[in-house]
This record gives sequence, structure tokens and C-alpha cells, in this order.
Amino acid sequence: MKKKYSTIVIGGGLAGLISTYLLAKSGHQVLLIEKKAYPFHRVCGEYLSNEVLDFLTRENLLPPDYAFPQVTKFVFSDTTGKSVSTPLDLGGFGISRYVLDEHLFQRVLEKGGEVKSGVQVESVDFDENSQVFHLEVAGGDTYQSDYVIGAFGKRSKLDKVLKRSFIQKRSPYIGVKYHIKTDFDSSSVALHNFDGGYCGLNAIEDGKVNLCYLGDRDQLRAYGSIQALEKEVLWKNPNLRHYFLDSDFLFEKPEVINEVNFERKNPVENHILMAGDSAGLITPLCGNGMAMAIQSGKLAAEAILSGKERAEVEALYETSWNSFFKQRLWLGRTIQRLFGTTKASIFARRLI
Repeated sequence: MKKKYSTIVIGGGLAGLISTYLLAKSGHQVLLIEKKAYPFHRVCGEYLSNEVLDFLTRENLLPPDYAFPQVTKFVFSDTTGKSVSTPLDLGGFGISRYVLDEHLFQRVLEKGGEVKSGVQVESVDFDENSQVFHLEVAGGDTYQSDYVIGAFGKRSKLDKVLKRSFIQKRSPYIGVKYHIKTDFDSSSVALHNFDGGYCGLNAIEDGKVNLCYLGDRDQLRAYGSIQALEKEVLWKNPNLRHYFLDSDFLFEKPEVINEVNFERKNPVENHILMAGDSAGLITPLCGNGMAMAIQSGKLAAEAILSGKERAEVEALYETSWNSFFKQRLWLGRTIQRLFGTTKASIFARRLI
């Protein structure tokens, strides 16, 4: 027999973990399915805005055994290396996804949430007659649920299965991440431009620095390797050349993702409540992706916990999501043009 849940959450990033935690805490029978096994690294900026600090503190969702660097200023450099610094009124702190996601995972288990990790969801179908979702995972196991929250990230096999419109468009961006040990001002989050992209740095726990950049897929093809791309393109910004030459790189190899897409997505599709990057990816100058994921996971759980009929739950979530994020994401897609070229990045520096 297929096991039935009140909600199944697909994807165990921040949005998926937060929604699962809140639903489990409220006594719902909830299953989280994550294709990787915790703990693991994700390609992510690893800077978290203070807009979600009160919520995380109240729910005991921050790992207690670490000192997290407090970030109070923003540093921006154009492709030539010229920089400008400005205070961050709200501020935030640095924390790795490896540490944060593992802590949230343990909190989900403590609240009675069920987690299946190392499992890929192959299909999701909604039966209009029974008003029930049917899911199949790799290996053939099947599950049922009243609701599904889609938190499967920037780009997933499920996006193709669900025939989401954005998936038809190829994205020119790749994402690359390292952890490094280097001389870095821990009170700042930095964004350094290079031809075709930009690189963010911020301090995280244990004296480490997260270095994560968005690059051009065609440039990678042209140069043949990540290392050659970095040397021939990123190093032309002297700020980045310094960090690549004068740092200890802690990973054996970088974390890399392809097809990073900033196209518009819908917060509800096929009756699935999309949360986190599944609902839209933000650019750095217009919001904090980690905070947005946490907020959207919270909104999705609250919509389901409202106890309303399905149509009302979907409408409530879509309205809340649009209120929080729609304008911000639109602005992000517009301001994205200020990154990755000399003239635009110089203009952005002067504007800041």
C-alpha cells in the first residue's frame, strides 16, 4: 500500500527544511524527500540577512556551538577592480549551508518529521478526482499526500517532468563555490565583478571564507576548465586575483552547478506550492536568497496550516509570496544587467 502523508516536501534545502520543521512541529504527518544525504555542501552565497534572525532564534534554528561573523558593510568592485563600500543597515551574518542545513535537519527529526535522503523523486501527479498527489521515487516506491511543497532548487529534473515554462530556456550561467582561508574583513560581504559574471565573498564559521561566483558557460567551454576560466577571466579583477593566489583552498575540488536561471517562475504550479529557488532566484543587490528561502518555506507551511480548502490555501500562498517577493525578483532581473561588463559594473559602482 502507498503510504499517505498530509504533506510531502520535495527538496531539503532551507525552504524545504523550514516548511517541514513547522509542519512537523504542528503535528502534521510530513515527509521530506532530499536527493542527497546530509550533511553536504551547496553552491550558495552563505550570507544570511538579519531579516530572519528573530524567527530563527525564537525557533532555536541556529546551531548553538558556533560564532558566526557579523556582517555590517557591503563592498563592490567593478571589472577593473575599483571598489566602493557602503554600510548594510539591516546587516546579517555568515554561516555555511553545510552547518545550517545539518542543524535544521536534526531539528526536523526532533519534531517528528520523516526524512528520506539520498532519494530522487521521479514524478509528481495530482489526481483531480481524489484531490490527492501521487509521487514516485527512484527505485519504484510510491507515496501519496494531500499537499506537496516543491523546494527542489534552482533547476531540477522535476521542472522538466512538470513542463515548467522557464526550463525551455537555456541559461548562460554556471555557479562555482569554494571555502578558503585568507586575510578577509569578516564584517563585510564583497561582490567583485569580472567579464561575464561576479564573485561574492563573506566570512563564515571557524575562520573560513566562502567564495562563490556566477560565471559564463560559454567562457568555460572556450577555456576548457574551471581553473583556466578563473585564471584568464576572474583574475583580471585584481581583487579576485589576490584571493585566488594568496588563499588556502579547503575543498579538493569546487562545488559546481550548471544552468543557473533567473527567469520568472510561478509560486504555485500543478497545485504544488513552490518555495525557495523553485519559485524564483534573486540577484545579489536585490535581496538575500537564503533569507528568501526561509521566508517562503515559512509562508508555504503557514498556508497549509491555515486549514482552508485547497483553492484558498493556494491563493493564500500565492498572494503572500507575491507580496513578499514579486517586486524584489522583478527588480533583481532588471539590475542583473549591471553585472559582468565593464561599463555596467562601473555604472553600478558609481550608483552605489
